[in-house]
Amino acid sequence: GSGKSQTTRKVAQTLKALGKKVVAIRHPMPYGDLTKQVCMRFATLRDLDKHNCTIEEREEYEPHIVNGITVYAGVDYEVIIRQAEKEADVILWDGGNNDMPFYAPDMHITVVDPHRPGHERTYYPGQNNLIMADVIVINKIDSADSESISEVRANISMYNPKAIVIDAASPIQVSDAAAIRGKRVLVVEDGPTLTHGEMKYGAGVVAAERFGAAELVDPRPYAVRSIAATYEKYPDIGILLPAMGYGDKQTKDLEDTINKTKCDLVVIATPIDLAKIVKINKPTVRVFYDLQELGEPNLMTVLEAKFGRKKSGAKKAAAKKGRRR
Repeated sequence: GSGKSQTTRKVAQTLKALGKKVVAIRHPMPYGDLTKQVCMRFATLRDLDKHNCTIEEREEYEPHIVNGITVYAGVDYEVIIRQAEKEADVILWDGGNNDMPFYAPDMHITVVDPHRPGHERTYYPGQNNLIMADVIVINKIDSADSESISEVRANISMYNPKAIVIDAASPIQVSDAAAIRGKRVLVVEDGPTLTHGEMKYGAGVVAAERFGAAELVDPRPYAVRSIAATYEKYPDIGILLPAMGYGDKQTKDLEDTINKTKCDLVVIATPIDLAKIVKINKPTVRVFYDLQELGEPNLMTVLEAKFGRKKSGAKKAAAKKGRRR
């Protein structure tokens, strides 16, 4: 829930703008028959169906694919990196919720969240990533209070004073903001953000409040089977609905919970269009969020300094002509 996904997308887009061929390798997420998931390549949305991806996997892979970035994932990370090396100038390790890079990076970027000040030094391996980072992105500066931002800055200075710090925001966009006003809404947020991410709210709540929802509807009385079990395991989730979908049965449980909930509108704040995965029997709007860097340094300056800019054909020809002279 810190904003790693939009930061990762921004890094990929910036590297592409520098003329680099980028391939993302994702922290392992496979479920089911692991013998069929040794090395999976996702270049089109059809590949998500081919490999029977869960909702969680789709949330991580689909935004990359839509942006023209091929994604590798699976079980054998030696095989995976050898395949990725064949088609990339730069490999982007897209880390999971609680891990460190599987490959020694040339540049280590860590995202910190001022809505949870102190977590960057008290959680493992979050503190490790804070200490190892070459670049630290303080996200959500637009919506966090100044005291919390100052606490995060102080912790960065204490634990990793040599890191380059980038200030950033994650402004939200809504497919139909006017549809929210005056409605009783069910907010569906990213599953891991609400469960082991321990966030009390996400972009969906921000959108609902900003655009005048009359009420956030509590889905817990309508939760069925595995979704009800999720609320029992994570009682602090509250009145939000985590988009759990680890397999067909749980995805169906999510669908049934949404459709049983008595509300006027469903606000979908997951990284993918959930309505394409589950059949929803009421109107929906989507919430989007992208990384917006604030001032300098920014990702363009630090990535160009590290990896350079690929010369265009015309520039190469001019440089070659200049050398002949």
